[in-house]
Amino acid sequence: MSFVESDERRALRGAVAELGGRYGHDYVVKQVKQGEHLDELWHEAGKHGFLGVNLPEQYGGGGGGMYDLSLVLEELSAAGCTLLMMIVSPAICGTIIARFGTDDQKQHWLPGIADGSKIMAFAITEPDAGSNSHKITTTARRDQSDWILSGRKVFISGVDQADAVLVVGRTEDAKTGKLKPALFAVPTDAQGFEYRGIDMDLAMPDKQFLLFLDDVRLPADALIGVEDAALMQLFAGLNPERIMAAASSVGLGRYALDKAVKYVNGREVWGQPIGAHQGLSHPLAQVKIELELAKLMMQKAATLYDAGDDMGAGEAANMAKYAAAEAAVRSVDQAVQSHGGNGLASEYGLGGLLAAARVGRIAPVSREMVLNFVAQFSLGLPKSY
Repeated sequence: MSFVESDERRALRGAVAELGGRYGHDYVVKQVKQGEHLDELWHEAGKHGFLGVNLPEQYGGGGGGMYDLSLVLEELSAAGCTLLMMIVSPAICGTIIARFGTDDQKQHWLPGIADGSKIMAFAITEPDAGSNSHKITTTARRDQSDWILSGRKVFISGVDQADAVLVVGRTEDAKTGKLKPALFAVPTDAQGFEYRGIDMDLAMPDKQFLLFLDDVRLPADALIGVEDAALMQLFAGLNPERIMAAASSVGLGRYALDKAVKYVNGREVWGQPIGAHQGLSHPLAQVKIELELAKLMMQKAATLYDAGDDMGAGEAANMAKYAAAEAAVRSVDQAVQSHGGNGLASEYGLGGLLAAARVGRIAPVSREMVLNFVAQFSLGLPKSY
């Protein structure tokens, strides 16, 4: 692993930062108030090849890896305009299809995912299962060559924007015992598929949904990849999810820190900038250190994943997601504190980020489950759940 990014990656960072700078956080706030998505930014990012930078070139992608895609999301987030569905559509779904899909499935889905003209959501969480994916009850049964899928899902992002949802279920003969997932591409206009928005206090352009699948009939090729390899396929998507969540948090933390530094350099009290006082400079310096440490772990996770080390990437991705979320929360909180009362004024665009940063501690996996993972697999401690 090189600690100096290549000229190509530095150029990619610059191009994405330029795009993000033309939109910025004010654009996000305006779209949220109007109840709109970030469609203009999404489509422009797709047109420039940023959304599919991790996908194979033969299917319209950039031929890069998770390092490159996480770089894109980090820079957009650092500009104040995170694209949540990047975590879902190209990172989780695109990766799974690229690695395990049939040639026909790749040709059908990947070009659209790469250029942003198709969006695929991802559904694993269920109302009664929570973080225990082994308790998934969404079930698929065969009917001649078709599949019949039934179940419920909760907290599924961006379904109203999606053409299809990659649904994690079980085959009928695997309803009990160890998890044997099967992954299905379910069109959002399929008969028997319904979704309902969840009211959230969090103001974001990407909404959360409940899914209802009542005997949804799917063709045989809706099953992604090989049924018996679905557990491996599932984890191949979850590591990118954690890497991308870390990228989003690192970028958000950078955005808040940049706002704070600019403010404390320009705000003068008693004849000097308030940033001269250690009560502000030291906490901001600590935030900078924590963000850089989280970013390094994110880059390590992405590098391991791109090298094909799924197990090594799993440990690093969980640690990166944890560290980045903690650093982002601290960064936003300190940025608000550094602004004083202005930190909660709409003009400065920080108050609404308090909840947004906090999401990283909960999703896509809670900090407690990350600690369980590290305790068990990194430290060899007894399983606690």
